[in-house]
Amino acid sequence: MHTNYYFLRQLAPALNEQLRGYRVAVCFTQEKDELVIGLTNGTKEFWLKAQLGATFPALALPETFQRARANSVDLFPDLLGQQVESIVAWPQDRVLQVNFHSGARLVFKLYGPRPNAIFRRAPDAPAQLFQQKLLADADLRPQSAPSAQPAPAALEAESKPPESAESVKSVKSAVPPPLADLPLRYLRAHGYDTAQSESKTRQVNQVLAQLEKPAHYYIIQLDGRTRLSLLPLGDILETFPGDAPIAALRRFVPMALGRRALEMETKQLRQLLERRADEASTAAAHARQRLHALAHEAGYRHTADLIMAHLHEIPAGATEIEVLDFYTNQPKLIKLKRTEKPQLTAENLYRKGKNQQIEERQLSERIARREAEALTALERLEELDTLPALAELRSLRTWRKQHDLDPVATAAKAATELPFKVFEDRGFTILVGRNAANNDLLTQKYAHKDDLWLHAKDVTGSHVVIRQRAGQPVPEPVIEHAAQLAGWYSRRQHDTLCPVTVTPKKYVRKPKGALPGQVVVERERVVLVQPGNPFERE
Repeated sequence: MHTNYYFLRQLAPALNEQLRGYRVAVCFTQEKDELVIGLTNGTKEFWLKAQLGATFPALALPETFQRARANSVDLFPDLLGQQVESIVAWPQDRVLQVNFHSGARLVFKLYGPRPNAIFRRAPDAPAQLFQQKLLADADLRPQSAPSAQPAPAALEAESKPPESAESVKSVKSAVPPPLADLPLRYLRAHGYDTAQSESKTRQVNQVLAQLEKPAHYYIIQLDGRTRLSLLPLGDILETFPGDAPIAALRRFVPMALGRRALEMETKQLRQLLERRADEASTAAAHARQRLHALAHEAGYRHTADLIMAHLHEIPAGATEIEVLDFYTNQPKLIKLKRTEKPQLTAENLYRKGKNQQIEERQLSERIARREAEALTALERLEELDTLPALAELRSLRTWRKQHDLDPVATAAKAATELPFKVFEDRGFTILVGRNAANNDLLTQKYAHKDDLWLHAKDVTGSHVVIRQRAGQPVPEPVIEHAAQLAGWYSRRQHDTLCPVTVTPKKYVRKPKGALPGQVVVERERVVLVQPGNPFERE
C-alpha cells in the first residue's frame, strides 16, 4: 500500500511538516526510471528518490545520497531554487503533489503500470514530463473526491451480493475501489464472506477507520512479496508507529528492492517446478495411452504369423485376404501389396514387430521415469514452501543448485534431450528427423555447419545428421550406417539399394518460401547402401 491513497494521505502531512520552507538544490537522474531531488533549508538536507518504473513505482526517502560522477543528467532546470509551500495527496488517488511558493507544481503519479513525474513552472505553463512517452499525463488534473467514509446505509445496501456472486466480488461491491487488495484480504481473513449484513457493514467501517488513522505501519511478507500495509496481515517483518510514515517508507523501499531478486527467483523457481511436474505428468499419461493402444491392438508380429500360417491360401498378386485369426477365433482382413511376395510382407512385419517391442519397452521406461520426475518436482515444491523464510538469496541459490535446479544446468539438460531419433556409433552421434517440421528443426537449428548431412536421393525422407567431433574425421563405417538410416527412413525403405546424398551441412540451404523439410544441396557425394537400421540387428 505504499502508493495507495490511504498511505499517501498520511505521508503528505508528514512531508509537509518536514519540508515546508525547504528549497530544491538539485534535480537529476542517473539510472533509468529514477528521479532524484535534493532539498535543503540551509542547514539540513532531505533526499527524495522517485522510482518511476512500471514494475515497482515508489517514493524512496534515503537519508543521504551520493551523486555519481558519470551518467548523471540534470532535469527540470526550472525546479531548482523553488521553495516548498505544501505537499498534498490527491483525493482518492495515487498521486502526491508538491506546491511551491512561486506557483510551480511537481506531481508524482504513482500508478502501477505507468508512473510519472509532471512539473509545471506555473499553473498555466506547459507540462514537463519525466516519462515523455506518456503524453496524456500533461492533462492530468485532480478529480473531485467522493466521501472517504461511506454511509452505513449505503454500505448495507451494497454489501448484499447476488446469490451467485463470488465472495471476492461481494467484498468489492461493499468497499470503495481505493482500498486495493490488502484491506480486502484483511476483511476476508476476519470472516467477511460468511458474516451477516449488519456485521459486514460494521467490519468495513472498522477497516476504513483504521485506514483513515492507522495505529501502525507494517512491513509484511505475503504471497512471496514484501509489502507495506496499514493493517496487520501475513508475516509481519517490522512495525512502525502510526505517526511515522516517513520512517516506515524510508525502511520499506530499500528492503523491498533488496528482497525483490529473492522474491522473483523464488517465484520463478516455483513456476519451474510446477511446469516440470505438469509436463512430466502429461508425458507419462500420453506414454501410458500409447502403451495401452499397443497392448490392445493386433501387433505386426500377430499379422505376420497369420500370413505365414495361411501362405498356401494366398493367390499370386492378391491385394488382400480374409483369414481366420487363431488368436481371437474371428475373421481378419489382411492388406497385401500386389507387387510384393507375402513372405517379404511377413518379413517386414516381423521387423516392425521387433521395433514395436522396443517401443513398448521404451514406453514403459518413459512412464516410470516421467512419473518419478513429476513426484520429485512436487516434493521439491513442498520443500520450497517449508524453507525457513528464504531470508537470503545466497541460501536459495545454494538450495537450487543442490537439487539440480540451476538455470544454466537446466538449460544444458534440456539441450541434451533432443527431439529426434538418436543413435550412437563409434563415439559419434547420429540424429534422425521424425517428420518434415522436425527435419527443418534438425537441419536449420541443431546441425552445425561442419556436421555431415545425409538424405535419401530424389525421394522424401528423414534428414540425418552426423555430429562432428573436433579434430576427428567421420569414419566410413559411421557414414555407411547413417546412410542406411537415411534410406530406411525414406520412401526407398524397401528398395534393394538406395542412393544417399552425403555433404557437410554448410552446403545445405533452405530457399525462401520452401515447404517444411525442403532444402537445396549445393555440393554432394552419393553412396549406395542397403536401407535398414543397423542398430536394431540381432
